[in-house]
Amino acid sequence: METLDITYTDVGEDFLVAKMPVTPRVYQPDGVLHGGAMVALAESVGSAASYLFLDTKKVAVRGIEIAANHVKSVKEGFVYATATVLHKGRTTQLWDIKIRNEEKQLVSVVKLTTLAIPKIQ
Repeated sequence: METLDITYTDVGEDFLVAKMPVTPRVYQPDGVLHGGAMVALAESVGSAASYLFLDTKKVAVRGIEIAANHVKSVKEGFVYATATVLHKGRTTQLWDIKIRNEEKQLVSVVKLTTLAIPKIQ
């Protein structure tokens, strides 16, 4: 979180929101937000949401699949990722993560699947 300066800003019963600044440290060579940084933001907010909504005394959470579609470039400001649970099973969880710019325009759509694995007691 510190490397990308990701902060969590809101939480509800079935969602978590995080924001990340768009600065040269997350640019691709032509000066726009790198798709990999958006995927890192999405996996961070989705995995953190899994931790919030599962009993992490009993299970550990791992991301097992992620797919992203980037639809708009961003050069400055902040992007906001909202992770909403689509499926909250005992073993797998499916997250819909929308990344938007400060004007609330859609920047990226991400699907993340997490796996809850039992902790060894």
